[in-house]
Amino acid sequence: METNSLGIYEIMGPHGIFLSSRPWIHVSPFMDYTIIEIWQSPASRTTENREVVMNEFLSSIEASTGLPAGLIGKGATTLALLILALLLRAIILRIIWKRTDNAKVRFIARKTASYTMTIVVAIVLFSIWLEGLSGLPTYLGLLSAGLAIALKDPLANFVGWLIILATKPFTVGDRIQIGTHVGDLIDIRVFRVVLLEVGNWVSADQGTGRILYVPNSKIFLETVANYNIGFPYIWNELPVLVTFESDWRAAKAILKQTVTDIAGTTSADAERSMKEASKTFLLTYRELGPAVFTSVRDSGVLLTIRYLCDPRKRRSTEEAMWERILDAFGAVPSIELAYPTQRFYDRPTEIGLPAGEPESKNDDSSTQ
Repeated sequence: METNSLGIYEIMGPHGIFLSSRPWIHVSPFMDYTIIEIWQSPASRTTENREVVMNEFLSSIEASTGLPAGLIGKGATTLALLILALLLRAIILRIIWKRTDNAKVRFIARKTASYTMTIVVAIVLFSIWLEGLSGLPTYLGLLSAGLAIALKDPLANFVGWLIILATKPFTVGDRIQIGTHVGDLIDIRVFRVVLLEVGNWVSADQGTGRILYVPNSKIFLETVANYNIGFPYIWNELPVLVTFESDWRAAKAILKQTVTDIAGTTSADAERSMKEASKTFLLTYRELGPAVFTSVRDSGVLLTIRYLCDPRKRRSTEEAMWERILDAFGAVPSIELAYPTQRFYDRPTEIGLPAGEPESKNDDSSTQ
């Protein structure tokens, strides 16, 4: 007979017992040989010993805690997996921290590593703890229905987070508006986005110092405005009101020169950005240079400056323009800024009567 086992054979024959560790042996059919025991190879024996030790260890814990051995094994696996994930995340972040000092790159790397590790660990733990369960589809269906009802808002926020990651309507660092809330985006979390508030009681889009937490589900219910994506500039207007008696043409020429000097370089950059953005969006702006428009109001001639600026430089550009305008208007006597005034009508003075002289009846009749 032949055998191909890798074990050690103890064989009894006519001449006694002998051992064979050969990968195969040939036993003559004419002799009475009997294999009475098979010894395991050292490698197989080591593996079995480890299994025995592990089973004995789990049995001792089961006896001391009263918990099933299977549950203890899953708990130990879960703990080991969590420790491994944390170590791996720390190693990845350490490598990135050594290679770059860019705060935004570090922030994105940290968030990406955290989310990736969380998803991978969740999938593995799900397969470990639900292994061998019968009726799993029914269980998951009932669980999903219950969660959808009891956790409607958190679930909507979670779905909103997935939509934000997939479609990228905004990224960290953008200035955005969600509904009535305006601010610089400083974090995107699973259930909400975090804004550094801008505006509100502070004028000219300056920061308030407050941090806003906006639920992710708001992207389904509110209008979302992005100041940076696609075209990174905004139009700003600065109204300047001069009196009717002023030389408004000279005032308009001063305003044109002022806005060209301060915002003219922005227009060149905006044209390049417009060409790049037109590959993605249907943008129809044709005139991107600064302009001054003329209109009339009750108290004077309104000259409106219109120009492109960085969303975060609205206030600084307005300040620079007003300082130039005030200096220029102050040097021209024929230009005066208009302001709210009251005028009182005194009839005797208007018709030219001397002070203190009463009106005659003839004057009254002639004016009626």
